[in-house]
Amino acid sequence: MFKKSNILIRNKRATFDYEIEERFVAGLQLFGTEIKSIRDGKASLVDTFCTFINNELWVRNMHISTYFFGTYNNHEVRRDRKLLLNARELKKLSKATKETGFTIVPTKLFIIEKGLAKIEIGLARGKKNYDKRQSLKEKEDKRLIDRAMKQ
Repeated sequence: MFKKSNILIRNKRATFDYEIEERFVAGLQLFGTEIKSIRDGKASLVDTFCTFINNELWVRNMHISTYFFGTYNNHEVRRDRKLLLNARELKKLSKATKETGFTIVPTKLFIIEKGLAKIEIGLARGKKNYDKRQSLKEKEDKRLIDRAMKQ
């Protein structure tokens, strides 16, 4: 009934700026025009972060473009959207973010086979500048090894 979706929106900056300790998959509370825009691939996770408001996890600053065929019922582009997680996962994330140095960043936005939008969030710790240089060096070394294997 549902076809396999190839929509995968990544936040490449999150894996560069943060060391992801643990990952969670959460549902999103969306309007109809928002899910249609995501299915068209018109969303961005740049500068997106998650916060707790009244013991609920919200994703902030996520950009979902307005739906082209939407009428006056179209959604706001950068509104706060509620994340849907189990109570146990929310408690774990809340406890971890109260510790110093941890934050919650979205890493991927994708559509599952049922047609629902899911977001992968990561419990992350910020990297220092020397850690970022080390990541770039490892990436360059891997690319050189792959290039040598092809020849």
